[in-house]
Formats: sequence, structure tokens, C-alpha cells
Amino acid sequence: MLKHLFSYYNDIFPRMWEQPALSDYQGDISYTYQELAQQLFNIKLMFAQLGIKEGDKIALCGRNCANWAVAYLAIAVSQNVIVSILQDFNAKDIIHLVNHSDAKALFVGPYVWKNIAGKQEYTPEQIAEIANRLTPNLKAIISLKDFSLIYSENPIEKISAEPVKPETFHLKDDNLDDLMLINYTSGSTGAPKGVMLTYRSLSGNIFSGMKYLPPRAGDQLVSMLPLAHAFGQLAEFLFPLAAGVHIHFLAKTPTPTLLMKAFAEIKPYMIVTVPLVIEKICNKSIFPITNKSTFRLLWKAPLGIGRIIKHIVKNKLLKAFGGNLRYFIVGGAAVNPEVEKLLLDIHFPFIVGYGMTECGPLIGGCYLNEFEYRSCGHQLPYNEVKIDSEDPENIVGEILVKGDHVMKGYYKNEEATKAAFTDDGWLRTGDLGLIDKKGNIFIKGRNKNMILGASGQNIYPEEIEDKLNNMTGVAESVIVEREGKLVALVFPELKGELTFSQPILDQMKENLQKLNAILPKYSQIFKIELQDQEFEKTPKKSIKRFLYK
Repeated sequence: MLKHLFSYYNDIFPRMWEQPALSDYQGDISYTYQELAQQLFNIKLMFAQLGIKEGDKIALCGRNCANWAVAYLAIAVSQNVIVSILQDFNAKDIIHLVNHSDAKALFVGPYVWKNIAGKQEYTPEQIAEIANRLTPNLKAIISLKDFSLIYSENPIEKISAEPVKPETFHLKDDNLDDLMLINYTSGSTGAPKGVMLTYRSLSGNIFSGMKYLPPRAGDQLVSMLPLAHAFGQLAEFLFPLAAGVHIHFLAKTPTPTLLMKAFAEIKPYMIVTVPLVIEKICNKSIFPITNKSTFRLLWKAPLGIGRIIKHIVKNKLLKAFGGNLRYFIVGGAAVNPEVEKLLLDIHFPFIVGYGMTECGPLIGGCYLNEFEYRSCGHQLPYNEVKIDSEDPENIVGEILVKGDHVMKGYYKNEEATKAAFTDDGWLRTGDLGLIDKKGNIFIKGRNKNMILGASGQNIYPEEIEDKLNNMTGVAESVIVEREGKLVALVFPELKGELTFSQPILDQMKENLQKLNAILPKYSQIFKIELQDQEFEKTPKKSIKRFLYK
């Protein structure tokens, strides 16, 4: 039987009772496992005083921080439903989602509260009016800064729960099929939907993590992905906490300088990120060295010289990430092929995963030594994955998923839920791919992004973009179709320039020739069109493709 995520916590909390659990990097807030346990039951008691009943929805919206994680767990521990809302949504969208979710309370960070209310300080009467504007069902607004009440429908006493002891600590762990989370996500293809995930889904995800990427009690981790998204929630919070890891939350925007400083100080055992991070480091620090002709000769040299050179490059990268790295996990988008090949050549502890919010989020993964180039792992335990194709190894089809990880549906959206599943219950991922004989999944593109060629050929924009993004002077690109012709929208590497100089224009002309020389005739690019701004992205750094035509 699948192990409940709270069963992991019931095992690890008493063992790690006096050890650090959650901390704000460069902040003042930190909790041991004992202090975390106590805070969970304090907040549970507050819910009871506020008149919040088991099963009620409680919204959570704020920047990454230790108190965000505390609030998240406290909602689940109290048998309420977490409503996760991204802090970067505008005020109107946040208010809409609080209403749509039927939330009875709202945890809110200072940044979000100012965004919603317009300022920090209000009279009680003004705050009551704001609460009523959010939703007439709202019983309380709670600050993520210190868990004080910004607004309460009724006054309550401030009391603490009985002291929690390791021998009596226990979280309810017999409700696998109860709704745990409604996760609102913008995605890269349209309006937000509330993904309903059960304890079973999140527990299955944690089991997969424990199987393939086991942490050790006392390991250190830097949490930098948005916690409001399933990927960040699972990989940098719920899963490592289940093993006794000390999680350091970046409460500030994770700039490259801040990240490198945090890695050097904390020395994380694992880094979970999007491709952009490793690609920038390789392009800036590794490729200028490895692309030199002398170095390329040494790279392939016999008698162990090549192995020594690769070991030096690997150690350089490991040192950049703190020197204690056992796992480097990438997800959310395809990795640049040249970067991926380098990482595999030097035996870097690198793996690409695959998932979506609707699966809590994991679909594909594997052991480090099983990872195949350009794949994203194989199906995970308690899941089934298949290709909607007559020949899944050779003919591309939609990737379909069934199993414990899969969502119950979209909250209050029967039409979208029905469209998300096949008649026999398989979740439509919207991704196109292949599965080889070993079960490895290879993504070939998004169903909605696929372009049908003039002669009926399937054209996958991402495959062309992979090649183009690897060319000189290209920062990022999007392939679109216009009047039957393919156009490459390119944001170039400006290197401080404010206009498109002649050298940039000449380079793009050369890139177009090189690109078309390696593409089939039916997918060749008609022209490159330069963009003067980076493409707009989702919080997961996926380009919002639907904005570009």
C-alpha cells in the first residue's frame, strides 16, 4: 500500500526533533522540527477559534518563505484544503481565485497584501471592507509575516496549543483519497485552472522521489522555485522535508549572484531548476574553454588524458554549486542538446524529469545511471504512461497518463475536466512523444504547438528552436507559422547594445542559412524576425507561446 506523506513526517519529525527544518536564507525566521510541529498545532487551534471547519478551503498567496511552508502544512494538518495561488498574479486575478475557490481564510504575504489592498495600513473598518470585497465567505486574513490576524470576522483569543512532544507527535495519515490541494496555475497556454490533487497524488510523488533521489537526514537544500507551483512544492519542500532535510528558502528574487552565494554557503545536496540556470553557467564559464581547438583535442585524447580533463570540468561545475551536490534535476523545458551532452560526458549528477501540475507533478524520472540522452526518464511507480500511437517507438503520439499521481479534475470546471481525459480515463498531457523499448519517454513537442506542414508533415517548433538557440548570437526563439511559412522570432544576445547593429543582422542571416542547411525542406525557416525584448514567460520560465503569432 502507498505510504501517506504524513507517515513519512510521523517517522522523521521525532527523529529530527531538535534539528533545523525550515529557514529563510538571509532572514530571521527559522524552525527546528519541534518548533515546526508546535506551530502547526497552534495554527490548527486558531482555525478552530475562527470557525473554520474540516474540509474548508484556505487560500495561500505570498512569496517563498519558511512561513509559507508552515501555513501550507498547517492547512493540511487541520484537514482543510490548501488553495495555492501564485503571488505574481495581479490583484484582480488573486481576488477572483479566492472567490472561485470558496476560500474561508487567506494567508497573505506583505507584498501580496499591498498589491491587493493598495497599502499596508488600514483601519479595522477599511480592512473589513477589503475582506468583503475579496469574498463574502472570508472569515479571516492571516499575515504570513508572523501569523497575526489582518482581519477576523469575529475576535478571538490568542492562545497556543498544548506543547507537542516527540513521543506524542502524530499527523492524520489514513486519508489518502481526501482532497489536499487546489493548485491554481497559469501554465503557458491560457487562463488559470484549479487542479485538484489528493493526498494520494502527493504521496505517490514523494515515494518516487525517495526511490530515485533519496535524501539523507541533515542534508541541506536551497529552495528557489515558486512554491505556489507543484514542481517547487514537491521537489523543494514536501519531499526533502519527509527525509529530514534542512530547507533554506530564498525569500528574495533568485538572481545569479544570490544563487551562487547561497550555493557556496549552504552546499546543497540537490538542485532542482529550469534549464536556463545550467545553460547560462555552461555558456559563460565552460564552453569558452571547452570550445577551444586545443581543449577539444585533449577532450578526446587517449591514455586517460581526456578522462582527467572531463574530471576537472566536472569539479569546476560541482564547486560552483557548493561542492556537495549529488543530484542536479532539470524540468519544465528541454535542455540545450550541447549542454546536455557535456553534462553526460563529464558524468555530472544530472537528470531531466518530466511532469505537469495535473500529476502533482511527476510523470517521468529514473536513476541517475539510467538516464538516456534527450529523454526525460520513464514512468514512475503507481503510474502508467502510454503513447496514443499505433507504433509508440517510432510514430509520435500524445502522451497519456493514468495512476495515483493524476488529479481528480479541475475545481468547478466540468467541461475542462472532461476534455482533459479520454473516455477510458487516461489523462491527456497535451505533450507529444515516443517511448523506447526500455520505457524511456522522449518528448517531441506540445500538441497545441505542432504545426501541420503543407504536405501533411508534423512540424515540432521546439526541435527547430533547440537548434536555433544553440547558434551564435541567439538568446531565445519562438517558431511561428504565417501564411503557410515558418518564421523564427529571435531575441538576440545584445551584449549591452540597444539597437540591432549590422553585425547582429549579418549573424542572423548566417544563422538562417546554417539552420536551413540542417532542416528537412518541409520545416525550413522563411525568415528570422528580431525581437527587441525577451519573450514573456510564465513563473516556471516557459515562454507564453500563445502571445506570439
